[in-house]
Amino acid sequence: MYNGTYNTNQGPDFLNAKIKTGNTTWAGSIEMHINASDWKTHQHSTDKNYTNVILHVVWNNDDKELNLPFPTLELQQHVSSLLINRYEELMQSAQFIPCQPHIKNIPELVLTSWKERLLVERLQKKSLYIENLLLKNNQHWEETFWWMLARNFGIKINSDSFERIAQSIPVNILAKHKNQIQQLEALLLGQAALLDKIFEDDYPNMLRQEYNFLQKKYGLRKAHAPLYFLRMRPANFPTVRLAQLAILIQQSHHLLSFIKEATSIKEVQALLDVTANDYWHYHYIFDEATLFKKKKLGNQMIQNICINTIIPFLYAYGYLNGNDSYKLKALQWMDDLTAEKNAITKGFELMGLQNKSAYDSQALIQLKNEYCNYKHCLQCAVGNQLMKANGA
Repeated sequence: MYNGTYNTNQGPDFLNAKIKTGNTTWAGSIEMHINASDWKTHQHSTDKNYTNVILHVVWNNDDKELNLPFPTLELQQHVSSLLINRYEELMQSAQFIPCQPHIKNIPELVLTSWKERLLVERLQKKSLYIENLLLKNNQHWEETFWWMLARNFGIKINSDSFERIAQSIPVNILAKHKNQIQQLEALLLGQAALLDKIFEDDYPNMLRQEYNFLQKKYGLRKAHAPLYFLRMRPANFPTVRLAQLAILIQQSHHLLSFIKEATSIKEVQALLDVTANDYWHYHYIFDEATLFKKKKLGNQMIQNICINTIIPFLYAYGYLNGNDSYKLKALQWMDDLTAEKNAITKGFELMGLQNKSAYDSQALIQLKNEYCNYKHCLQCAVGNQLMKANGA
């Protein structure tokens, strides 16, 4: 009839279930055990949480004298040994994914449908993160987008700190100074505590003076967020990324509105194709000159921002406002982007799975991180297909 909803709190395993015995329909809870005798061991008969149980599901009915006022269903006589063997094979696997020897035999239709569900699942999870940010700033979408964008510029190691820096500078203050690149840099670098000393170069000293004035004018409190430079490529130094973020703010106008109205991801990529201010052509950090190199944001970083901020935010906007057109556009844009190449996607490619676009790569990352790593094969469409092929 209906197995009910899984209970993660105290009490029976499934709630609000329905079963039919003879001509009678029962509504209530279902409890599951390995052995029927576990009912006594766990003292459920004296626990008021179990007074509404209508079915006891066990693997082994080892206590036929239990005399419960509801039926007991023993599973082992109904489950194929082939199914058990396949499940044990999956659970004991130490390969890249549990079903590695068999996934190539899964029909393409099953994989295609499952990839779509995985991508939507991944985007919905990010939507919940965005929803939590909206709760912090009174549903201010522009402010939330600014936080998320800054977080992405911090890449993984400095992401939390960049988000805190963004949260310390209201977006309306940035808007007032968007035509002055030095003031934008001063605000970002100053709030990041990167202008806290006297420098040898004139440029950072000028930024320091600008920041001191703006800090007093707006009563800004520094983010006090640790920033890391060690063991990373100079192009990812927080100084360079903050300078690039400043130029993006200066060159863009109502960025979130532009993204909502854009008809293709290429329009967004073109907007993100920015280069830091001239000083940074010869520097990665203050006071240390280097050979000339324009500090362009770069195709890889632009792709990263599209995949991890632009598209998830567009999807979240549609998801949280009940507008399917934005959700569909987000999915289409993900399919229009080049596939990611990393250890996870390469592992799946070696097994013959397609990785033609970011749509594929994001789905595969979700599959590996949320299902394969935890061996949640029974919740996976691939795992279910393999079980069905073996007598389920």
